[in-house]
Amino acid sequence: MKHNISVEGIKVYAFHGCLEEEAKIGGHYQVDVHVETDFTKAMNNDSLDDTIDYVGVNKIVQEEMAIRSKLIESVGQRIITQLKSKKRNAKYRVLIRKISPPINGDVDSVSISINEF
Repeated sequence: MKHNISVEGIKVYAFHGCLEEEAKIGGHYQVDVHVETDFTKAMNNDSLDDTIDYVGVNKIVQEEMAIRSKLIESVGQRIITQLKSKKRNAKYRVLIRKISPPINGDVDSVSISINEF
């Protein structure tokens, strides 16, 4: 059976980007993590050990977002790699939004999505 778990709107202040200014002053990001898994066992035994721990997902996102990268594409892949190291029998989708990116124009955000489903 397939089930979905989402942890959405994880807010992070980080220092990603190709510009020197981004490395110095940073910016706001939001990360969504979606997981496709089977949590039938957890539904039946009410055990956190048999499902996705939201606290663990948030911790991985916070840790990986704290490592400076030029590209949020790289950060997204690191997040998925770490998530898979904790729970292999699941598929992941990670969306990273860079809020108010420093580009020439009035843009709310730019984003990347890595989708294993």
